[in-house]
Amino acid sequence: MKYVLVTGGVVSGLGKGVTASSIGVVLKACGLRVTTIKIDPYLNTDAGTMSPFEHGEVFVLDDGGEVDLDLGNYERFLDIKLTRDNNITTGKIYQAVINKERRGDYLGKTVQVVPHITDEIQDWIERVAMVPVDGKEGPPDVCVIELGGTIGDIESMPFIEALGQFSYRVGPGNFCLVHVSLVPVLNVVGEQKTKPTQHSVRGLRGLGLAPDILACRSTEPLEEHVKVKLSQFCHVPISNIVNLHDVTNIWHIPLLLRDQKAHEAILKVLELQYDGKVPREPELAKWTKRATKFDKLKTPVKIAMVGKYTGLSDSYLSVIKALLHASVAMERKLVVEWVPSCDLEDSSAKETPEAHKKAWKLLKGADGVLVPGGFGDRGVQGKILAAKYARENNVPYLGICLGMQIAVIEFARSVMKLRGANSTEFDPATTSPCVIFMPEGSKTQMGATMRLGSRRTYFHVNGCKSAKLYGNASSVDERHRHRYEVNPDMVPDFERAGLQFVGKDESGKRMGIIELPSHKFFIGAQFHPEFKSRPGKPSPLFLGLIAAASGQLEPLLQRSNLTTKACPISKIPKLKLYPTGPVNPLNSLFVL
Repeated sequence: MKYVLVTGGVVSGLGKGVTASSIGVVLKACGLRVTTIKIDPYLNTDAGTMSPFEHGEVFVLDDGGEVDLDLGNYERFLDIKLTRDNNITTGKIYQAVINKERRGDYLGKTVQVVPHITDEIQDWIERVAMVPVDGKEGPPDVCVIELGGTIGDIESMPFIEALGQFSYRVGPGNFCLVHVSLVPVLNVVGEQKTKPTQHSVRGLRGLGLAPDILACRSTEPLEEHVKVKLSQFCHVPISNIVNLHDVTNIWHIPLLLRDQKAHEAILKVLELQYDGKVPREPELAKWTKRATKFDKLKTPVKIAMVGKYTGLSDSYLSVIKALLHASVAMERKLVVEWVPSCDLEDSSAKETPEAHKKAWKLLKGADGVLVPGGFGDRGVQGKILAAKYARENNVPYLGICLGMQIAVIEFARSVMKLRGANSTEFDPATTSPCVIFMPEGSKTQMGATMRLGSRRTYFHVNGCKSAKLYGNASSVDERHRHRYEVNPDMVPDFERAGLQFVGKDESGKRMGIIELPSHKFFIGAQFHPEFKSRPGKPSPLFLGLIAAASGQLEPLLQRSNLTTKACPISKIPKLKLYPTGPVNPLNSLFVL
């Protein structure tokens, strides 16, 4: 097994996750099988209880693991399926060691950071690195490890020590360290400064690790004399210094690595070159095509993102990426209009009239409306108003998790005239509980007590838009993350009023997908379809939203070639509907 460690220096937010993912893409393009591990030095056992404002979105895996958002980058870039063990945290490591101590595994020895914690880290890495994540048998060839945080952080010290020991443990030729650092330009002098990187590398060496490759982040391409200076002071060959400067979209990052022969440098350190040659030159024709295609898109499609975390785009990272997948597949330039849900509410009209006016202008100017998942009652009324606007004005609408639940609440209030309709999450005493707490849930234990991970949803309505978008499948496996669900006792009343529950679980009691058949496109999903959106295969529901918002829904649905409604869905062959789409950038620029 070969290992590539990616560390970061100077400042956080340099793009280590994108860099690690891109390294994996290039190595995979060389014909190698790649897996990944993300190390997060925080004490939480997982990301499940962390605020999106502080840490960005919580990414959910098939096995129900609530993990760091960088694992979402890995899955999308590399088209793999990871497990919760691919995300290591300080909490997990200490918990594992303490459990062993309580069982008496250490035979009375004093349990210490060295060697017990550091050994646990190394054992964890070796164990997880051997697990295939690409659907094939046998262990991968290379494991890309990203160490979160910045070199010098006190919480990272046990991991730095463990990784220093690990490089000696696996031996020369099996370990490559890529250090991502900043080369800033001071406006006063207008010169690219190498000193921050020099100090960062010195600190790394002082901790027992020496970089094999420098990945330098900068706004503009590095000047040649800067590379020479970095090589001299950091003891890294010029051929092993790669420059990741700002680009129009992050699909260009693997191409930057390829063009600068980063794969050759990595494979040489890992002793994977044969007769001086790489296994094969990286095949990245599709990546080049996608990056070029994205840059050329001009026809806009505006999607109003109505949520309460709109101040931090990382809170909805996977949603943005899924929208980008779909928009490029439909040859549209995505424009996300961030609409704070609180600003749509009536109270905002009195307290912050300008913000209220702006929010409604953005909502009404959008081609489609998306209400993503979330927790808590802040801004819920604004989301309900957004769903009401979309329903009454035939504007394409996609509600995810909470977005589906508030659509159900709005329908009950406006169409069924149940004025007190609500979720017991927001009003435990509601007389019309449209959304209720799951029976098996826990109200005292917060972490990992939700309905999590991959679950199967069965389609119950022949010819519905959702089934067509999924290629006329009889069922679909998507990832869940919720504590509340639609009240099954009220479903018959909803259906009589015209709201269709087209997707349900195997018991038929848990609602998975809703549709308004008379509407252009009004769909809600209890699951999170954004988590399984991939470069070459946009999420079907997101594809439907973008198609509807850009006037392309009917041609898209016609590709399904449905026979008649009398034909059971289970008898209809599953078709591949979707053209090759792109990998997804978060922002228009790969910036700090």
